[in-house]
Amino acid sequence: MNAQKGFTLIELMIVVAIIGILAAIAIPQYQQYTAKSQMTRAVAELGAVKTAVEGCINEGNLAAGACDVGFTGSTIVSMAEPMAVDANATSSTTVNTTALTTESKIDGTMGGKAAASVAGAVVTWQRGSAGGWTCAITPSTDSGWKDSYVPNGCTVASAAGG
Repeated sequence: MNAQKGFTLIELMIVVAIIGILAAIAIPQYQQYTAKSQMTRAVAELGAVKTAVEGCINEGNLAAGACDVGFTGSTIVSMAEPMAVDANATSSTTVNTTALTTESKIDGTMGGKAAASVAGAVVTWQRGSAGGWTCAITPSTDSGWKDSYVPNGCTVASAAGG
């Protein structure tokens, strides 16, 4: 009597089915994790500019070109205010291109290498006249956005165009 060598076709099919089921569960969870971590990263990258902007406001450096905000670029977010830097581009200058006020804002739009479900979302850090900062995220209307992508400390603003 010969001993069995290798796997039968049924055993291999069962293993493939199990791997398929695990992948069907794991891939969407990974995509959600990636989108949320990218939103958190974008909020932090743009939030880092708050310190420089706050310093410029306190020192009276409000004119365009008078404040070094220190933002040189990102692979997932394009900054629109207080300076314009496209995602995946590096800036040769780090000074503001728009004038600052006591109610200045820092705006950035998700793009570049950002996940499709967060692409087009706008992150806004808004300074109040009393000096406090608030974070709001305006989701894109044409993505697979979920409010669970919003990191702690930020709120969801009304959808762009909605």
